[in-house]
Amino acid sequence: MEIWHNPRCSKSRAAKQRLDESGAEYTERRYLDDVPTADELDEVLTKLGKQPWEIARTKEAAYPKGLEHDRGKWIAHMVANPSLIERPIVIDGDEARIER
Repeated sequence: MEIWHNPRCSKSRAAKQRLDESGAEYTERRYLDDVPTADELDEVLTKLGKQPWEIARTKEAAYPKGLEHDRGKWIAHMVANPSLIERPIVIDGDEARIER
């Protein structure tokens, strides 16, 4: 299990705390520092059953207003601007979920 974590985010900290309290074994990935590759993000999006624009943080300055819904372009933009990726994402085998 892996959590894409931003320690400055309260939702992310809460999700990490729930994992800790449950005794789950996981790897913490601080995705702002250890940015996922385009292939990794694409794989996680597939596991989520989502398109990149569906998990983009719309209030971020880097949010691409007017960018066409082209999966590849969005993934490239999100890799270049990882703060756009909604957090936290927990990946467990073939499944992933955004913790709320």
